[in-house]
Amino acid sequence: MIKIGILGDIGSGKSFVAKQFNCPVFNADKEVTKIYKKNRICFKKLKKQLPKYISFFPIKKNEIEKAILGGKKNLKKIIKIVHPIVRAKMNKFFIKNRNKKIVVLDIPLLIENRINSKNYILIFVDSKNKDILRQLKKRPNYNPKIIEKFKKLQLPLEIKKKKSDFIIKNNFKNISIKKSVKIIKSNILKK
Repeated sequence: MIKIGILGDIGSGKSFVAKQFNCPVFNADKEVTKIYKKNRICFKKLKKQLPKYISFFPIKKNEIEKAILGGKKNLKKIIKIVHPIVRAKMNKFFIKNRNKKIVVLDIPLLIENRINSKNYILIFVDSKNKDILRQLKKRPNYNPKIIEKFKKLQLPLEIKKKKSDFIIKNNFKNISIKKSVKIIKSNILKK
């Protein structure tokens, strides 16, 4: 099984690029949303750690955002509870897709959380800041303060770029992305 990790800035188009491979995709952000909606154990742990912010099940995203903005250590508390659950779901994803030739990992903190191993193929999605900002502002829950908090968790983009095997320039034009993915996918399969 070839494991492809998609790297890039928040809002750079990682999820769109991941889908273009037409392979099973593990999207960590979507998994976190499901955890907040369905995982009562996670809810109980978060409620215990952040009683001022988390009160009802299912957990609402705005409660999490208020907690993140409400205290410096809150984001770390959330990560400590949520990330192990996400990792377990990722392992189940690998088992479920063990017969697939390629799987794609859309995990924002792939390198930072040391999830990737040496045999992962890393692809960096390179986008211009003005394009990223335009994309982020389209999101229904756009909050620059939250985005800034998450960016602080990430390695500098230049380091991610250097660690990558391939770079896709994202100008947010679907045709060029699909073309780039097709070329990269055929190169990966040739190896």
